[in-house]
Amino acid sequence: MKAVIQRVNSATLSVDGKLISRIGKGLVVYFCIENDDDENNCALFANKLAKLRIFEDEQGKMNLSVMDVGGEVLFVSQFTLAADLSAGNRPSFVNAELPERANSLYVKTANLLAELGVPTRLGQFGADMTIEQENAGPVTIIWSR
Repeated sequence: MKAVIQRVNSATLSVDGKLISRIGKGLVVYFCIENDDDENNCALFANKLAKLRIFEDEQGKMNLSVMDVGGEVLFVSQFTLAADLSAGNRPSFVNAELPERANSLYVKTANLLAELGVPTRLGQFGADMTIEQENAGPVTIIWSR
């Protein structure tokens, strides 16, 4: 399981020119399920993301979570995070989970995050998505289990 987590002021996600999801202040999360991931990993990630303290408090210190600031999450499936660049110049995606199972665990993780009280908007699994985001900070965190 891998994720790129970016703090944003706002973000939109469109497919074929049609708006699918929009968030205000919060996080854009590019999320990848790999071959050895399971539902336990989903719960671990959802809990970590909900409590990740990367928003600034009154003293300007990163001490608040997305829940603390009333933020939202745009949760985007991103199999290319599983890319292996160790040989040649063309990425290998052998570590990426098969689409059906990956989608199931992606939705499971999003649902767990929402159950924790974080408004969560999804991308469209397997689609060619256009994402526009206004990064805040910028703050970018890479999660790799």
